[in-house]
Amino acid sequence: MLETLVPGADEVQFSFEDEIRFYDPGENWSGVECSVCGADAEEWWGEAMEAASANGFKDLNTVAPCCGATVSLNDLRYIWPAAFGRFSLEAHNPGIGDTTEEQDRKMAECLGTPLRKIWGQV
Repeated sequence: MLETLVPGADEVQFSFEDEIRFYDPGENWSGVECSVCGADAEEWWGEAMEAASANGFKDLNTVAPCCGATVSLNDLRYIWPAAFGRFSLEAHNPGIGDTTEEQDRKMAECLGTPLRKIWGQV
């Protein structure tokens, strides 16, 4: 389905990982904020990522020092979207501005799982 949406893409591929990994926007990285209070989370995010990585990202919950709330690293407000998962569907140099909400919904339905779109740049 993705290939039909981006026929001019250099490459369309998918992958299943054995373990959970962090999918980030690469050079598009612009920071991260607490999902509860909105404070800049960059100061404590790296340490929280290291702790979560130590257990294979099986537990993404951490206590946000900014407000004391328990938050999921997956639910933080990444300025450019990011996510944790074991599956990726990628279009390299898609040649389009963006997919529509309807197209995104149909892809998620087709796969039977929610998707998070991440615009990455290497």
